[in-house]
Formats: sequence, C-alpha cells, structure tokens
Amino acid sequence: MGKVPPSFRSFPANQLVRKPTPSPPATPRDFRNRTAVRDSTRLPQTTHHQPLHREPFRNPFKSPSLSDAKSLFNSIAATSRIPLDLKFHNSVLQSYASIAAVDDTVKLFQHILKSQPKFSPGRSTYLILLSHACRAPDSSIANIHRVLNLMVNSGCEPDHVTTDIVVRSLCETGRVDEAKDLMKELTEKHSPPDTYTYNFLLKYMCKSKSLGVVYEFVDEMRESFDVKPDLVSFTILIDNVCNSKNLREAMFLVDVLGNSHNGFKPDCFVYNTIMKGFCTLSKGSEAIGVYKKMKEEGIEPDHITYNTLIYGLSKSGRVEEARKYLKIMVEAGYEPDTATYTSLMNGMCRKGESLGALSLLEEMEAKGCVPNDCTYNTLLHGLCKARLMDKGMELYELMKANGVKLETNGYATLVRSLVKCGKVAEAYEVFDYAVESKSLTDASAYTTLETTLKWLKKAKEKGLVV
Repeated sequence: MGKVPPSFRSFPANQLVRKPTPSPPATPRDFRNRTAVRDSTRLPQTTHHQPLHREPFRNPFKSPSLSDAKSLFNSIAATSRIPLDLKFHNSVLQSYASIAAVDDTVKLFQHILKSQPKFSPGRSTYLILLSHACRAPDSSIANIHRVLNLMVNSGCEPDHVTTDIVVRSLCETGRVDEAKDLMKELTEKHSPPDTYTYNFLLKYMCKSKSLGVVYEFVDEMRESFDVKPDLVSFTILIDNVCNSKNLREAMFLVDVLGNSHNGFKPDCFVYNTIMKGFCTLSKGSEAIGVYKKMKEEGIEPDHITYNTLIYGLSKSGRVEEARKYLKIMVEAGYEPDTATYTSLMNGMCRKGESLGALSLLEEMEAKGCVPNDCTYNTLLHGLCKARLMDKGMELYELMKANGVKLETNGYATLVRSLVKCGKVAEAYEVFDYAVESKSLTDASAYTTLETTLKWLKKAKEKGLVV
C-alpha cells in the first residue's frame, strides 16, 4: 500500500500505547491398462529438470452395466501379465464403484471372489465398499449393513477406522441421524469410536440439531458406552452455543468443564470463543468479565484474546478502555497488528473521531504495519459520515491508486455523500471504479447509485437541496 499523503499528516497523532483425524484407507492405485511394456528402451529419458509425464486416470468401465463389468474384468484377468494382487482388485472395485450402484458393486466383488480363488480381500477392500455404500445417493442403511455383514462373516471385525469411515461419509452427505445411530450400533457391537470421530459427529450434530438433542447424545454415549467428551468436545459445544448467542449456556459449560473429574481445564481458545460471542453482541463489560475470569483461572491471554477484546470494546464505543487493553497487550509482549488498529479506527469513527482515526493510520504505517482493504474502507466510511469529503476523496484516490477494493458500506457512504454535496459526476466515477475493480457486482453498485439519485431528485423537488 502507498504511504499516507502529506496532507493527512497535519493532524497530531493521538497518544496510543502501544487434530489429526485417522487416515482413511489409502486410495488404491489406478486401475489402468496393465499391459507390460515390452521394450524398456522406449521409455523417455528423464532428467532432474524433465519429469516423466503421467497420463490422467481413465476409468476402464464405460457403463454401470454389471454384465459388461464382469466381462471386462474376466478379459483383463485372463490377459494380464502382472500378478492380480490386492491392489489390483481394489482398483477394479474403486473404479467400478465410481459409476455403479452399491448393489452392482457388491455383486462384482462377489464375482471376483468366485472367479479368483487366490483373491483374499483385505480390510481396505471392505472399506472401499463401505464408503461407497455410505456415500451413494441411492444407498440405504440396508446396503451399509450388508457390507458390514460381509466384513464380519469374512473374519474382518469392524474397528474404530470402520466407524470413522461410516460417520464421516454419512455426515458429509447430510445423513447425520443415520451416522449417529450407526455409531451407537458399532460401539455396542464392535468398537467404540476414537475421539476424532466422536468430535466430528458432535460438530455436525451441533450444526443441524437442537442443543437438547446434542446433550442427549453426549449423555447416552457416556452412560451407555463410557465414551466421554474431551476438551475438544466442550470447545465444539461452547462454540455452538456462542454462535446461537446463548452465552449464559456457554459460561455454564465452562463451569462444567472446570468441575469435571477428567482433568480438563478450559484453555485460552475456549475463553476466546466466548469472548468473541460477547463482542459480537457489543457486550463489552461481559467480554471484560471473561478476560478477568481467564486471569483468575491462571490462563494467560494470547494475541487473539487482546485483539478480540479491543474489537469488542471499540464496537461498543468504549475506545478509551480499548486503548487501556492495547497498552496491556503491548506490555504482555504482543505487538498490535492490522486487526488491532482497524478495530480501534472503527471505534473512533463510530464516536465521531474520524480525524483521530486518520492519524492512527500514519502511526500504523510508521510501525511497519500494513493496512488492508478493511482498514481503508473503515476510514473511508468514517470520513464520509463525518462529512470530511476532502479527506475522504484523498483517501479514495490513494485506495484507487493501490487497487484497494471498495466494500459495500464504504462505497455506499461515499456515493451518497458525493451526491448530497452535488458532486454527481464524481459519484459516477466511483461507480465506474467499483465495477471495473470488481469490488461489487454490477447490480449492487448500480442499485446503490440509482437509489441515491432518486433521493436527490425527490430532495430537489421538495427544495431540500439546490
């Protein structure tokens, strides 16, 4: 970004102190033409600078027809010059499953078993079938049970990886209730889920179910199967209730977590999540209360904590308190960044201190902190609202010179302010830049301009403007 123009610097600067999820079965190698290369001398010579070109995978199955699939498999198996190992058979099933129904894929699997006596399917084979049964749009629970029964009957007992494949596949296709039921069934009959799978399902349930249903599931898993929530589980629950603006419940969950007998203790991320919720609602006092509770519990605030608190206080119009915590932030060893400065500028503009916010931009750049699009748009909006159009237009020219995109609020405020000042031609120029820079959609930019011009016309008719 460009530096602040000299005319901006005529104002005195305000005093400002400064999890790994379990891996699914490895995707088998591509099922391609297996004809051996007869003459190895025909292979292109490769160098460090010229890597060997790999052809994109082409599915040998051209239709989902089961009879055609069996014929093609028989033909390849009869003429193949390489061993028909587990990877080969898995590739066949993977390729056919990508275009065929679950029932036909299982039948092809059974055909391979009969026609290839030496074929011994592994766990990865059944997980290919299981994933297909869970993800296929036309698949039912019966198909999933069918594959699970095949596993059990072959002596391949479903384990926590099996549960993970089922839960993730069903959740990602929107079948959360079925994922929940199958997790309970697999836990009871075979193997409990690991914490990653449990929390994955919990997160999806929080998105689509009521809090009561989620709590019921957590209680049932703990009481019936001894599967207990961990710190991540509580964080997911707390984030969910914060997003629903149920912040009392969030604090209750923090107390439950702190009083649990599992050795868990709320961490900085948990408190930051709750603080963010209060700040979103412009509840600065409550956000400070969370900060104090952190300190009382011996949890050291981090950079995000201070940025969140400064944002919340600034949004509430409590700029002086925000400055106080900025000073504490610096003393704790954290340097303010673009988000910190932008939050303060926003608060100052809300209080009508747009010139002070403008001087803060100079201080920000002097410290090597680069403003972003949000920073400039925040200032532009504040200057225009304060009717400081000369400074607003100078800032706009700086933004335009550096290719900064206009945000909706900044664009709308600038256009309206220009029209009210009788500078319609300049408003059209701003409209052109918004469209050319793809800051807004053509329709959105035009609607704002059209609405403003209609207002001007009515105002003139009433004699409100000349």
